[in-house]
Amino acid sequence: MRFNTVLACIRAGALLAGACLSLPALAQNATAPAPAAPQPGQVLASGTVPDETTKAAVLAKLRELYGADKVVDQVAIGQVAMPANWNTYVQKLITPDLKQISRGQLKIDGNTVSLRGEVANEAVRQKIASTVATSLNPTYTVNNGLRVSAADQAVLDSTLANRTIEFESGQATLTPAGRAILDEMVAAMLKLKGRKVEIIGHTDSAGLRASNVSLSQARAATVKTYLASHGIAEDLLTASGQGPDRPVASNDNAEGRARNRRIEFRLAQ
Repeated sequence: MRFNTVLACIRAGALLAGACLSLPALAQNATAPAPAAPQPGQVLASGTVPDETTKAAVLAKLRELYGADKVVDQVAIGQVAMPANWNTYVQKLITPDLKQISRGQLKIDGNTVSLRGEVANEAVRQKIASTVATSLNPTYTVNNGLRVSAADQAVLDSTLANRTIEFESGQATLTPAGRAILDEMVAAMLKLKGRKVEIIGHTDSAGLRASNVSLSQARAATVKTYLASHGIAEDLLTASGQGPDRPVASNDNAEGRARNRRIEFRLAQ
């Protein structure tokens, strides 16, 4: 008998990640329904599995992870042969890590697992791929097609627009101009809908390093307090100080030192 490869797809909507579970060895006369496009916030499960037990197990795991109201069931039952322990491996792969992938897909095609979608940063990208690899036996190959999303970081960068958040000289007290920029940052962060942001303070190299590190930490903490008091959830914000250790310009002239005295906003995991 001739066999094809058929996908049982669980694909992401605009806000959620998902998986595409591929089952090899579908009999030619068994046809999987074409998946519909998922709506924003939905996880679409479609394709063909061999029995109701397998289907129920996959859907139960997805509903546990995303919520029953988010999972759209388009999974069919057909004449499909599963690889050994397929259901066990699928259960291991449907983990909370998937929720860190946006517009994503996890595809299991025989012994090949492919990941696609966007994540917040490189650390998340590597962690998810590593977790997937260690949950499978050595006969599986993992293709990491995850990419770091630049869109949300671009919202922060374009709002700050290379401007410097100003403080009183040698202090952690915001100037009126500094507060005005932070008001714009508040509006930008509200658009990111729950993304965590790292606030990193930097100084120039004038003076003692220890004093500069303390000042940069204090200034980052001031920014965090200001943002939290203007509508950004405090648990989404972290503050740290790098002092003079990460300059973006030369400290040999006034212009360069001014550029180095800055607050940086980075999307966190």
